Amino acid sequence: MTEPHESFPLPGVDLQRPSDARVYDYLLGGTANWAVDREFADRALAGFPELRDIARANRQFLQRAVRYLVLRGVRQFIDIGSGVPNSGHTHQVADEVAPGATRVVYVDNEPVAVSHSRILVEDNGDAARHAVVHADLRDPDTVWREVGETGVLDLTRPVALLVVAVLHVHQPGADNHDLAPSAIARYRALIAPGSHLVLSHVTDDGVPETIRRKLARLKQRCDACGSPVVWRSRAEIESLFGKLRLVEPGLTWTPQWRPDHVGPNTRTTRFDTPAGAAVLAAVGVR
Repeated sequence: MTEPHESFPLPGVDLQRPSDARVYDYLLGGTANWAVDREFADRALAGFPELRDIARANRQFLQRAVRYLVLRGVRQFIDIGSGVPNSGHTHQVADEVAPGATRVVYVDNEPVAVSHSRILVEDNGDAARHAVVHADLRDPDTVWREVGETGVLDLTRPVALLVVAVLHVHQPGADNHDLAPSAIARYRALIAPGSHLVLSHVTDDGVPETIRRKLARLKQRCDACGSPVVWRSRAEIESLFGKLRLVEPGLTWTPQWRPDHVGPNTRTTRFDTPAGAAVLAAVGVR
């Protein structure tokens, strides 16, 4: 694997502990990660080899959801917690379906993710249609203001708000209370009528017992390294959609969400049962 960043970490990058975004990038085969991220992922994979397919299935859900929404006429996307760019990023998938017709703003609080997203947009995007914002999802009003200030999107019109594989990372407030539910409630209020919320979340609810035990060990590792995670129940994940109407097939395991919307060059993921994917996903419409 190429290691282009080892000798010159970006300002603000903490190389003392693994980053969720960079570990996810490594699981997907990316190169925007450091030794600390790879070491953490390799230790996790040693006891949880299904983790790589879980990550891929989640990524494929995002791609199918974007493809589905563009085919339904959605033209504006906000990808919050977008992570480190990897193959099949949101604007790339959207442009495959409707070339030159869609607009995307990426939002992340991880310096590596922001830096690489900006490089991706500069090299393979369109400055009039694509932008990157460095902001924190826990502050919805600031995120909304900065997204609007890019001039890329018209926030008075419907958007697709993507919050994919983000909220199981603990989002602490000043008192360490998890702010994810209240933040998502605020985003639901901010999006215009006709907008969609695309969301996926790791759960240990309803998964095979072997996967549940492995998730428990993974949580212990994440908590110990200073990046605590939250495995919410199915009911808790569904509550994040509030009164939004879930499009068919509703809240389901990532491999089961509209598998007919698969794109080209999709890697096969294998699970003994769909629940082995350990990630619930849905798309809601306001």
